[in-house]
Amino acid sequence: MPADPLLAELLSEDGRRDPYPCYARLHERGPVVALGSTDRFAALVCGYEAAGAVLRDPDFGVLDAGYLDRGSPRWREHPVMRILQASVFNTSGEDHARVRRLFSHAMSAAQVAELEPMIGRLTDQRLDRLAAAARGGEPVDFMAGFAVPLPSDVIGELLGVPAADRAGLLPLVRVFDAVLELGQHSFARIRAANAAGLQLEEYFTALLAARRRQPRDDLISALARVRDEKPDELSEAELLANLIVVFNAGFRTTANLFGNGLALLAGHPDALAALRADESLAPACVEEMLRYDPPVHFSVRCAAADTEIAGVPVGQGQLVLVLTGAANRDPRRFADPDTFDPAREDNHHLAFSIGPHYCLGAILGRAEARIAFPRLIERFPELALASRPPERRALMLRGYDRLPVRLMQLVGAGR
Repeated sequence: MPADPLLAELLSEDGRRDPYPCYARLHERGPVVALGSTDRFAALVCGYEAAGAVLRDPDFGVLDAGYLDRGSPRWREHPVMRILQASVFNTSGEDHARVRRLFSHAMSAAQVAELEPMIGRLTDQRLDRLAAAARGGEPVDFMAGFAVPLPSDVIGELLGVPAADRAGLLPLVRVFDAVLELGQHSFARIRAANAAGLQLEEYFTALLAARRRQPRDDLISALARVRDEKPDELSEAELLANLIVVFNAGFRTTANLFGNGLALLAGHPDALAALRADESLAPACVEEMLRYDPPVHFSVRCAAADTEIAGVPVGQGQLVLVLTGAANRDPRRFADPDTFDPAREDNHHLAFSIGPHYCLGAILGRAEARIAFPRLIERFPELALASRPPERRALMLRGYDRLPVRLMQLVGAGR
């Protein structure tokens, strides 16, 4: 149990359900809150400027293999950890930059612009299926019917994961990703994540072998070619780990953007009406969704040397918890931060982080949401939540497991 009462509150059941009251109290204590010597973290970073400074600072690194080795090398006995630590999400310096370059070209602004017709086509296909599922007038699960499968289709097309395989991978991804959540994990959860990691490794190993035999116009084939022709550029372990993690991240965060965003629109009918009347408002509306209720609320960093953050000392090797979800509600940076305002100007939030580990798929995720939301509300002008949104209990990959919606009014309803 954390010694600091606000950190304990954040990690409690109530805090996980609604972290924003806790964030507001943290802001009252300043942009950085020092913690006691018995806490895992030296400080909580909740201010916008302070969070951005830490995330940009190369002296605050991710918890890479070197960090874990200082504790115990036994983390390598866990497949889920081996995969995560070999990915761009948990590497630093030149290793990080080298691998990131290979993936970032495929998700650049120019490349994503070329993908927009594909995104539009896949969106329309998923809307057709959603309409078919709701034909009887009963509620449908927006998450299962649209929010999850659409971005998994998009990242699947980009990477080269066959359409027939994607649905079967989704449960494995959810179990694998569970270890990313803040706090202690049970042995059962770690064991399940390890098993899911082994199955994902087996799948992508076989897919890589198939693409080497018969290359296609996809990212897996291109990266396999880089690995075979320039082995110093990319190891086999790095290739495999990053395919798994990029596929996972490529749809989990965007799926939660869809679910969180739809719930926000349903609760703010004026914003929904404005977007329906003018689809050019979609980019600004998506940015406010990301600021106000982001899919990711924190990052952890380790100090490489004795330093300080906004006057709070942090010793070499100590950890800090960067609460980007709190930074996005910092009243020193955003006027009336607890108000959902799609017309907000200068909305440079930290939902995709910043600095060397800025989200690889930020441009792609934004494009998917910008394209999908106007089509969704145009296709279903009577779209509404079928019940109160269920509770969410995660700070990492924060979103709804289910989100029942009605796509049309029942005959006679409300009369």
